[in-house]
Amino acid sequence: MARRPLPRILSTGSAQIARSRELARTAADSATDVLHPLITITRGLRRLAAAGRRKWADTPKDKRGPLLFLVASVILVVALVPYGPLLAVITLMAAAAWQGRDRAPARPEGPDESRTERLKSLYEALVPYFSAAEDPDPLYAHGGAWDKVFPEYEFDSSGRVSHLAVRYPAYFPDGEPEARSRVEHLLSAKSGRGREYHFDWDEEGNQLTVTVLAPLPTDIAAQRFVTAPGETVLGFTDPTEVQRTLPLTHGEERRDVPPVVWRTGIRSTEPHLLVVGQPGTGTSTLLRSIALQALQHGDILVVEGGGTGEYACLTGRDGVLAVECGLTGALAGLEWAATETERRLIAVNRARQEGNPPPDDTRRPLWLLLDRPTALGHVAAADGTKDPSSLLQVPLRHGRAAGVTVVVAEQFDALDGLGDAVRQHTRARVVLGPATTEQLQAVLGARPHTTPTAHVPPGRGYARLGAGPVLRLQVPATPDPYDDATSDAHRQAVLDLLPPRSTPADAERTELAEPESEAPAEPVGEPVAAKAVAAESS
Repeated sequence: MARRPLPRILSTGSAQIARSRELARTAADSATDVLHPLITITRGLRRLAAAGRRKWADTPKDKRGPLLFLVASVILVVALVPYGPLLAVITLMAAAAWQGRDRAPARPEGPDESRTERLKSLYEALVPYFSAAEDPDPLYAHGGAWDKVFPEYEFDSSGRVSHLAVRYPAYFPDGEPEARSRVEHLLSAKSGRGREYHFDWDEEGNQLTVTVLAPLPTDIAAQRFVTAPGETVLGFTDPTEVQRTLPLTHGEERRDVPPVVWRTGIRSTEPHLLVVGQPGTGTSTLLRSIALQALQHGDILVVEGGGTGEYACLTGRDGVLAVECGLTGALAGLEWAATETERRLIAVNRARQEGNPPPDDTRRPLWLLLDRPTALGHVAAADGTKDPSSLLQVPLRHGRAAGVTVVVAEQFDALDGLGDAVRQHTRARVVLGPATTEQLQAVLGARPHTTPTAHVPPGRGYARLGAGPVLRLQVPATPDPYDDATSDAHRQAVLDLLPPRSTPADAERTELAEPESEAPAEPVGEPVAAKAVAAESS
């Protein structure tokens, strides 16, 4: 179906809409200021009327007659007295204004005593970092005024800092990562551990803004994402970091969540992906999520070095060429992938030289998903055979032009076992699980603007696409549906996304020759290890 463009008011009128909203808000505030006396008197009259109704309801029935006579007498006297009605109206308006006044207690200016002590401790802790002995008028000094350096501050319900603006002297080396890291570590420790902080350094204005980030949602299950061909959703991030949202379903609830979209294909600048993490941090979950999205428009080849059967649910499905768990199958599959990449590249070049479009057999994307390939490399070194990772050089170098995408997932302690080709050509990087700032910089190539925490849920980490910014990431829940620990809702969500099982041609001939056999058909060339894993999982 052709994608219809957005209406012009939605695509180019965002600035006009924002300006109109600001003008309407200003007009409403001005009208409120002008009509404030009338609003106060109206509120007072309403309160006086309510008090009169309560007084009338509380009066016994035998005393209501004398009360009415008394009220009528007062009204008659007021009417006969000179200027009586005018004085009565003035008195009524004054009483209404008094009753309609805002009775909310005035908010105290500035923080309370406990919060003031917290800000003072932050100020004293920053003195060694933002002061110099040769400064004649230091902004930071022991016993100095903290309100001069904290122009903005907010606290949460527990009394901890949730937002803080910090002024610092111009001679502070805010361009050095080490100096920044020391200040960020101090502020995160003094403001409260266990939370993620975002640090925004304004080098021109000499001001640091610290904001506590809300935790990313962990209840997003695997589902069909509204993306174009060549776009893969790695996970979800903060709404202030990306300019796009995706409509998602969570049970009967629908909401828009900002995604981290990785673009592959001929025009991609980051055609291959490297995922790094500790065991149990969600690297296999991310690869399963990528596999389910890739099967919509392409074919996949899975190489699992751990041999734990994490991808047994993909065995025999349409578009899944093979799920290799052993060394022999992995070598055969990756050798075929290298040959297929060369064949596609030659066919595309020949078609371009002849002025023809690329052949149809080169347009369908091919995905190579490798989970812990260094484990197979150790086995290959022991057997004296070729390392499977060495066969990735051709798909990594020429995969973008041939429509071949490589995704490698590895652990921190085995990164040295990856070849130079993997480290050079995987410019899209993801780090999952707890990691230090040094580890994040070594893998992503840049420090994140937030403080990593020691305890994070599975699938939480950071992503960086090429030379872009470092983004927080939460991978959608895509567990192994054959795992007993998986919840029924997440298991069914993954099973609904799996393509149907394929029936090879030789299996069809076997069924025609032996109609009494009810054994399920198996794909041609399926490795023995993958069959065993599928049998155990079923």
